[in-house]
Amino acid sequence: MIEQFINFVIRPPRAEYIPDQYLWEKQFTLAGKIYQRQDLELKNARGHTLQCSHYLPSPLPEDTSLPCVIYCHGNSGCRVDANEAAVLLLPSNITVFTLDFSGSGLSDGDHVSLGWHEKDDLKMVVSHLRSNKQVSRIGLWGRSMGAVTSLLYGAEDPFIAGMVLDSAFSNLYVLMMELADLNNIRLPKFTVKMAVHYMRRVIEKKAKFDIMDLNCLQVAPKTFIPVLFGHANDDQFVQPHHTDLISKSYAGDKNIIKFNGDHNSSRPQSFYDSVSIFFYNALRPPHISKSRKLEKYYSLGSSRIGSDESLLYEIFASLQSATTGAASSSSALPSISTKPSVSKLLPIVAPVTPAESVIKGDTMYGYNEPAYSKDEPNGLTEECYSCASSTRENWDRCSSLALSDEESFPDFMGDDNNSEVFETPLGSMREQLSDPKEDMKNQKKQAKKVKSDRFERLESFSRRLRHCLLKGSAHRRHKSLS
Repeated sequence: MIEQFINFVIRPPRAEYIPDQYLWEKQFTLAGKIYQRQDLELKNARGHTLQCSHYLPSPLPEDTSLPCVIYCHGNSGCRVDANEAAVLLLPSNITVFTLDFSGSGLSDGDHVSLGWHEKDDLKMVVSHLRSNKQVSRIGLWGRSMGAVTSLLYGAEDPFIAGMVLDSAFSNLYVLMMELADLNNIRLPKFTVKMAVHYMRRVIEKKAKFDIMDLNCLQVAPKTFIPVLFGHANDDQFVQPHHTDLISKSYAGDKNIIKFNGDHNSSRPQSFYDSVSIFFYNALRPPHISKSRKLEKYYSLGSSRIGSDESLLYEIFASLQSATTGAASSSSALPSISTKPSVSKLLPIVAPVTPAESVIKGDTMYGYNEPAYSKDEPNGLTEECYSCASSTRENWDRCSSLALSDEESFPDFMGDDNNSEVFETPLGSMREQLSDPKEDMKNQKKQAKKVKSDRFERLESFSRRLRHCLLKGSAHRRHKSLS
């Protein structure tokens, strides 16, 4: 039993794989763009050769520098674990670097240290990337042991732009005591503590580190790097309270996300979306070229493309023609409503204008109101349309505007009289001509007032929708496979 616990710490099952079969290809296409995998070897301070891979665009111009995220795997992991990170971040102009830590995967070394020596491997990788002029900001994404490694190193390097820490443990000694309880070891508490102290001496002799030094709660109060914590609610291996303790003592900007699953389960799409937003804001990659073809949003988890999101994609595509010249009837949001009369009225009430003019704020909408009105309803501020607008969060914001007819126009669809104003305005006027002259003036005034109220509401809706879509098209990031 004691030997099993020792191996749990310093010699867990080692991942064995063939790189060309389990990693991304040497050259591959993702979201309509060509990327490459550069394999390299680096030597750490202990003389171990580390197997590394760098995913980046192909080709990358010499005068271009992109931010990079270093993915740090768990205690039984390897470079293969970074495949999902590449899918998520490469379409956002963020390169991904990954490695097999010493004692893991195909790298040299006989033991792992759950973060203690791995932080030195990470330091060597960061130094290598900073010597590369084509790498700008650097972020860290770690899971389990990789999360602890990232936090231990981040405490020493304040120039890291941001960290994502998934399922980090707060204290290795506490974790080992919890695992003893979890395995129903029926021994007195003091006996278990004596066994752990014995294992401490054996581990220090074999792997050259002290398990008592692996305490994230000691470094968290001294670390100020922006961080996103993640932990599964049903994790029985590293229980969620470990992340809670680290987050509570962490000194820098922080956010924590809990989700369903266990220690080794796949993460939900909502977590990946949050990671994407976090790294995009922390690393500030260059904007994706406007000439790039629009791709549908790609979901790493179960498919999340609903009817509203597909509709918005089609609208984005139709608005491409509006960015280079004057608007035409084909770009006038034809698919917002299923009623032909309403869709025909949209370009009349508030015609679509070139996206570039809208973004610059030069376009004037109806009633001489500027495109970016300060008293815009529903709090549609500049912050709402941040550069992370292609993520799930802002997709939902836009989707809430692209509702069905009955949802988008509750006032218009409530009764037949109101809808008749939009469906057959000329027919209503003909009916009024047959009325007596004394009633004609009153009816005309009433009809004019109803039309004015409905037109103002419709204009406000169409302006907010175009504001969202056109602004989003300037900052879009679509994470889809080609």
